[in-house]
Amino acid sequence: MIAPDAVGEEDIDKLIIPDDLPNEQPTFKAYIEAKVYDKEGHIIDYRRQPMRSLTQYFLALMSIPLIGTFQGGSSYNASYILTNVLGLPSQISTYSYAGANYNANISWNWSIQLGSGTQAFSPTLTGLDAPILNGTGSGELLYGSLGVGYSGASIFILEAVSNSSSSAVSVTEIGLQATIYIQYLNSSETYTYNTYSFLLSYDTFSTAISIPVGGMATFQIVLSFTG
Repeated sequence: MIAPDAVGEEDIDKLIIPDDLPNEQPTFKAYIEAKVYDKEGHIIDYRRQPMRSLTQYFLALMSIPLIGTFQGGSSYNASYILTNVLGLPSQISTYSYAGANYNANISWNWSIQLGSGTQAFSPTLTGLDAPILNGTGSGELLYGSLGVGYSGASIFILEAVSNSSSSAVSVTEIGLQATIYIQYLNSSETYTYNTYSFLLSYDTFSTAISIPVGGMATFQIVLSFTG
C-alpha cells in the first residue's frame, strides 16, 4: 500500500513565498526551490522562495556578456572587471610562438552548496557560514551530480542530496557557487589551467529544512531573464 505524501497541494501553496513585489515586472528573476522526501520517497516538505542575495561576483559574471572581456592583440593584461572585481590575475601567460601570442580562455561551471549555519548577507561574502560536507558522517550529506538545464531565457541548476548518516540533517543556508577555469599555453608548450571559485549568491531559509535519515532532498535554483 502506498501512503499519501505528508505535504498536500494546499500546504505547498502556503510555503511558497511570492516571487515579485506588487506591480513589479523585473527583467531578472531568481528563486530557490527545495523538496524533501522521506525514505519511502514521499514528499514531506516543500519550499519555494525568491533568491534575493546576489553577490558582487554574480553581478560581475553577468556583466561580462554586456561589457566584454576581450583585449586587443597588443595587450597582455586582463580587463578591469576580471582583475578588480573577480580578483583574477592581470596576466596569466605571455607565451608566443612564431610571432603569434596565445591568449587565455575562460570557462566556468556551477555548483550548489548547502549549510547548517547562518550569517548576515554582504555582497562580498565568499562562502557559507557552516558548509555541509559531502559524506555519510554526522551532519553530512551525500551530494549527487549537479544538473544544469536551459529553457528559453531561463537557467535551471539542480542538486540532489541524500542523508546516509545516523541522524537528521538540518539545512538553513544555501549558496550558488561558480568555478572559473583559465586555460592557457605555458612556456613548455602545454595547455594547462588554473581554477578560481566564487560565491554567487547567499540565502537562508526562514525555518530549517530537515532531511531525515534515509531521506533525500532536491534543491533547485532558477535564473530567468526577460525583456
